[in-house]
Amino acid sequence: MIHFYTAPAPNGWKVAIMLEECGLPYEPHWVNLAAGDQHSEEYLAINPNGRIPAIIDHAPADGGEPVTVFESGAVLLYLAEKSGQFLPTDLRGISRVREWLFWQVGHLGPTLGQHGHFHLYAEEKLPYAIERFHREALRVYGVMDRQLAQQEYIAGPDYTVADMACFPWVRTWKAQGIPLEEFPHVRRWYDVLKLREGLRRGVALGSDMRRQGEMSEEERKNLFGTGKAKLL
Repeated sequence: MIHFYTAPAPNGWKVAIMLEECGLPYEPHWVNLAAGDQHSEEYLAINPNGRIPAIIDHAPADGGEPVTVFESGAVLLYLAEKSGQFLPTDLRGISRVREWLFWQVGHLGPTLGQHGHFHLYAEEKLPYAIERFHREALRVYGVMDRQLAQQEYIAGPDYTVADMACFPWVRTWKAQGIPLEEFPHVRRWYDVLKLREGLRRGVALGSDMRRQGEMSEEERKNLFGTGKAKLL
């Protein structure tokens, strides 16, 4: 059994999609980010970075003690290797998937995360920050569109963990004000992926737990590290 520590957010959806797609048994453990669960000593012992997601594999391949893995990209690779699915075995294929997986965790996710923060959540609307990250969001969408003009999926002819990593962030395109019609190859890829049953189950996980309404000051501190909250 894999214990899966997550919240209904793009980085959590990445791993939820993989767990559903590869069919590994898992048990979700919800991390209430607004309540500050991610700052607790118990959770920091699992993920010292104080973010989601993380897993504890109680049945690792070597038969030894449970294995803890944090950071979404590392978790995806771990699960791909454990299950033998959604990761090529040839040298060039695995290299391409790693490139695009790392591109997602280094560019697509952080860019859209910052754009979403300043565009949707920041109490003070800063035109420079909004414009800066909007331009960068369009740039990374352009990178993705050019790649998908040449390949059926992000890293080649097959659906892999690179696609699972990118989809939850592209899923936010409407809220982020991204003109998806300007990126036809991303649109084609997105429309194909959202029909996958495993992916649909993954992004639906915890959908009934998403917070509603205005944030309190305490919730804002826990989520964004404002005020005297821990900067984790």
